[in-house]
Amino acid sequence: MEVMKQLRQREIRDLLGQRPIRTQQELAAALRDRGFRATQATISRDVAELGLIKSNQEGVQSYIVPARVTEAESTGEERLRALLHDLPVEIREAGLMLVLRTLPGSAHAIAAALDRTRWPEVVGSIAGDDTLFVAFADRTSLQRIRGRLAQLGS
Repeated sequence: MEVMKQLRQREIRDLLGQRPIRTQQELAAALRDRGFRATQATISRDVAELGLIKSNQEGVQSYIVPARVTEAESTGEERLRALLHDLPVEIREAGLMLVLRTLPGSAHAIAAALDRTRWPEVVGSIAGDDTLFVAFADRTSLQRIRGRLAQLGS
């Protein structure tokens, strides 16, 4: 199964290099045209794992593989640093959560990189299209990670 995943993700990178793809549904249809069947959940995981973000391409918001996010990056922190550097991210506090707002289609990539860091202060996270919620057990942990995120993004 791992081989099919690698082939599908290689195909996704190829598709994105050829033409703008605006939605996960459009990506699923393009993959189907090339003989790959994938569920919405699979496409969503691929988008997160590949670190895809949306960018203005030919006047249309479409998926791209960020230039700074490469397969050579070995840690979640390296990927997170690249994403925070390449994307506009607004960080706000809400109780014992950090709320990160970014470009549409980019929150999942940030969440996946954050999960890969395995920082013990992070209790959990959940991502939508352009918003990510990160939960903490206490304010000390929240402040520590907020500072770390600010440092990585600078």
